[in-house]
Amino acid sequence: MYSKEELLEGLKTTVVGRKLFLFDSIDSTNACAKTLAEADMEEGAVVFADFQTEGRGRLGRSWLSEPGNNLLFSCIFRPSLSKERAGLMTFFAAVSAAKAIETMTHQIVECKWPNDLLLGGKKCCGILLENSFTQDGMTHSVVGIGVNVNQEKFEQSLQTKATSLKQVARKKIDRKELFQAMLYELETQYGNVVKGNFDFILNEWNRRCTMFGKTANVVREGGTITGKALELSPDGGLVLETATGTEIVYAGDVTVLT
Repeated sequence: MYSKEELLEGLKTTVVGRKLFLFDSIDSTNACAKTLAEADMEEGAVVFADFQTEGRGRLGRSWLSEPGNNLLFSCIFRPSLSKERAGLMTFFAAVSAAKAIETMTHQIVECKWPNDLLLGGKKCCGILLENSFTQDGMTHSVVGIGVNVNQEKFEQSLQTKATSLKQVARKKIDRKELFQAMLYELETQYGNVVKGNFDFILNEWNRRCTMFGKTANVVREGGTITGKALELSPDGGLVLETATGTEIVYAGDVTVLT
């Protein structure tokens, strides 16, 4: 386990990560960050853990991670965004994480809608976004990032779906260096969020996405929808061309068929 001093030494940010909460083990970094955010914790604060006992992915799923081999952290942001644009924070986080991973591995990272990053067609990173609002607008956004860094073994059900940076790069990855690179990219890209300039972020995400033009199944509440993935909608939904017309979906598990 790193110390706070080790993680802060050499950090090139001015805000993101300067307030740092470290845990050997915690139930969920997102749950902790949400509690801190609701208690008016400053923007840029980060909760970092070596292990999560109740790590969560999207749709309430578990996020399984070997202790000490991966990156698990959550960051508090307070952008002035409407509910309609709040979902775009996922793409901000994805692009930031992708850039840092590419720097460390020299491999091209693929962005998969809605919130996964892939290396060699397998998931290496997941993002959990939890936004909070009042009638006056967004109060905070908690961005949780989990990266398979040096993990080499996965459950049998995940072996064809998951990978780690070490497996792809064929070398051990320095977790501190990756963590600091991610915080730097988050701070850099957050400048675009504050300005309301999501065009750059979405362009960066789109050029890493390979699913457009292909048929995809989206499993969501109420059933499965199948169609050709066309593009992102302005608010981050997935535009599908189905047998009955164009439809936009905002949540679900995607399987690309062709």
